[in-house]
Amino acid sequence: MVQQYKNQNEKDGSAKESADNLPEDVSGALVQVNENTWDIPVSHIRGMRVPGRIFLSKKLLSSIDLATVDQIANVSMLPGILDYSMAMPDVHLGYGFTIGGVAAFDPQDGVISPGGVGFDINCGVRLMKTNLSRADVVPHIKTLTESLFHKIPSGVGSKGQFRVNDTQLTDAFLHGSEWAVEAGYGIKDDTKNCESGGFMKDGDPEKVGTKARQRGRPQFGTLGSGNHFLEIQYVDKIYDPAAAAAYGLYEGQVNVMIHCGSRGAGHQICTDHLQNLNEAVKKYKIAIPDKQLACAPAQSKEAQDYFEAMICGANYAWANRQVIMHWTREVFENFYGKDVDELGMKLLYDVAHNVAKYETHTVDGKKKDVYVHRKGATRAFPAGHPEVPQHYRDVGQPVLIPGSMGTPSFILKGGPKSMELSFGSACHGAGRVMGRGQAKNNMSGEAIRDELERQGITVRADKPSVIAEEAPSVYKPSDEVVDVVDQLGIANKVARLIPIGVIKG
Repeated sequence: MVQQYKNQNEKDGSAKESADNLPEDVSGALVQVNENTWDIPVSHIRGMRVPGRIFLSKKLLSSIDLATVDQIANVSMLPGILDYSMAMPDVHLGYGFTIGGVAAFDPQDGVISPGGVGFDINCGVRLMKTNLSRADVVPHIKTLTESLFHKIPSGVGSKGQFRVNDTQLTDAFLHGSEWAVEAGYGIKDDTKNCESGGFMKDGDPEKVGTKARQRGRPQFGTLGSGNHFLEIQYVDKIYDPAAAAAYGLYEGQVNVMIHCGSRGAGHQICTDHLQNLNEAVKKYKIAIPDKQLACAPAQSKEAQDYFEAMICGANYAWANRQVIMHWTREVFENFYGKDVDELGMKLLYDVAHNVAKYETHTVDGKKKDVYVHRKGATRAFPAGHPEVPQHYRDVGQPVLIPGSMGTPSFILKGGPKSMELSFGSACHGAGRVMGRGQAKNNMSGEAIRDELERQGITVRADKPSVIAEEAPSVYKPSDEVVDVVDQLGIANKVARLIPIGVIKG
């Protein structure tokens, strides 16, 4: 298939045009398939089992480098990989897999790899609607932002006001958002609007180590650090009126977006099981090109132990976002003197973007159960898919793509091509183009904060360096990233949201 595309490009002259638009170091590594799709032929690196495939526009080509291309190719060498080693338009270098990486593996011949999930298991996004207008909120944005900053701890090592005991922690590992709602941190309808109902089945807390439990107990209800945030936004543009109506969205509406994950619990789960899987690589004699791709045969004890522990980490993350949302509601209730129903503070949806799942997909024309790894990528299931909540099923799953402080976020719907092109997957954000260290060295957090203030965006963070390392300019333009999946039909734009108040982790 790749050679067919290559021959066609050479025939019509587009191969030279593509090369001229590529960074010099990758100009010979990619073959253009169409305007937004590029393949890495199996000849790029010896040992590739399937081609690599990158969904990327010509505008975004300059953001990719050879190390990222090689990392996509490395994933294609893992046993049992199906179709392609894929990368979304927000792609950049990660641990093992690229951020934005997607790969599906045969359950019998394939593997499970923590590198395809990441350390922040089920880092994800949830969006809560309100019936407040921009005019209701903008005059009070500094007070609201400050109140949320003091209510919801953020930053490295932050600890929450809710300390769970061992029994509660086990319940969270098993039942995620469902447990948090039953514990009084939410309302019944919240779990209806979460991917997988807010928890994955078949987690085994016995596979979670003591240190992971110790790290997880004090951190419920905390944002953490890095690119995590809580953002007050308003809808400034509707692209698809019918889908927006189904989601309960309208122009001028204020919403709240929460982006965080499994905190220290998830990080430690990954760390612990990587040690086991490094040994499994030797035990099962698996040839891997990069130690960060440690893995084990999907049905092996080592792989299943990790998978069951990963599910616990994913469920912890859903419970964590649920608790943060509950406290966000309390801040709005106290400020406006109205309850949740009066404020219309209902969950639109919650999506995971660092997780492996056992799903049914069509491979070579036949239905097949596979392990899909999404590392910095989110589900984008289309209309009619049985895992889309019933009240959204005629439209498709909401796909939440956050921006970066000063840039727009987007709500999309799962597109008609997602199952065909990407195992039902889309991008998860804008994607970094500059490392955190470089950003802190080159930028002033105070200057960025002041500039955002002039744009009408209030930012609160533990220290200025956090703002510097998350500056809008260190990310790709979110609109250009979203345009790629929209044009491909993987996920289609529904609404655009503009930030007005931001708490950085």
